[in-house]
Amino acid sequence: MNNYPKIVALIALVLLSFSARSQQYNVILDADIDSDVDDVEALAMVHTLADQKKINFLGVVVTSDDPYAPLCTSAINQYFGRPALPIGYLKNQPAYKVQSKYTRQISEEFPRRLRSYQEAEEAATLYRKLLSESPDGSVVIITIGHLTSLQNLLQSGADKYSPMSGKELVRKKVAKWLCMGGNYPEGKEANFYRPDPASTVYCLQEWEKPVTFVGWDVGNVIKTGGPFLKSKLSADSPVYRAYELYNNFQGRASWDQVAVYLLMEEAGKYFSTVSQGYCHVNEDGSNQWRTDKDSLHEYVVLKPDADVEAIARSMDKMAIR
Repeated sequence: MNNYPKIVALIALVLLSFSARSQQYNVILDADIDSDVDDVEALAMVHTLADQKKINFLGVVVTSDDPYAPLCTSAINQYFGRPALPIGYLKNQPAYKVQSKYTRQISEEFPRRLRSYQEAEEAATLYRKLLSESPDGSVVIITIGHLTSLQNLLQSGADKYSPMSGKELVRKKVAKWLCMGGNYPEGKEANFYRPDPASTVYCLQEWEKPVTFVGWDVGNVIKTGGPFLKSKLSADSPVYRAYELYNNFQGRASWDQVAVYLLMEEAGKYFSTVSQGYCHVNEDGSNQWRTDKDSLHEYVVLKPDADVEAIARSMDKMAIR
């Protein structure tokens, strides 16, 4: 009986691989595009994959308390030719604060369709809309921030978009979840513990589909956003401006970009996964990989011969338009 979840997961991944040959992934990106700059390149990478017809980009969920974060997202979407791409935002928070080195500036310096964060749809509502409109088993959710919006989706009930609960929608519509979070085989990483570790505990307990975790340990050794990116970007790009404002192209770890990179066939050249066991999260958001039972969880590791410089250049190139 212990092997049953693995068999189900293997079948799901085989079916997902087979369907990818005949149809594109439908991707929802859930990002905390505020404090760090890796979200910006990750968002640009998803746009590039959509331009290359490798995915169908459904929308962006912004899980942040920065009111300029969805506006910055709107500006980036418009720059990449998708001004009408749906944007959701985590609303009704106790307080909003501008915490970013770049979100306000980009929202003020670049054209955007979204005029105010209030115009964005509520995050869980947008999740429900996009999932309800998608074919069964077709959606890949990529989270590169904390998991409050995903928790709200799972806890949601029937609405005008679907009579199903959030868990039922996920069970029917989602193929896989790619999650940048945790540290492996154990540790404490920001997306899991800050600012809402309870959402991490909840999501990992209630999620019923395959999930691949990208840990801090993997992205930390891949440095993007340095001189190479600066030399390739146009100065009128919001990606250029974000890295300029963040640290003037001094380079940055690529945690979020790895989660997006997993959508690409090239990922198999550089990354493999550990799948025997499961990710356990404590109340404080710290995590451990445990092997006392099987699950639909796996985490990413770099292959021993992986060229991190080649990975970084590939990621940087995907941020160029």
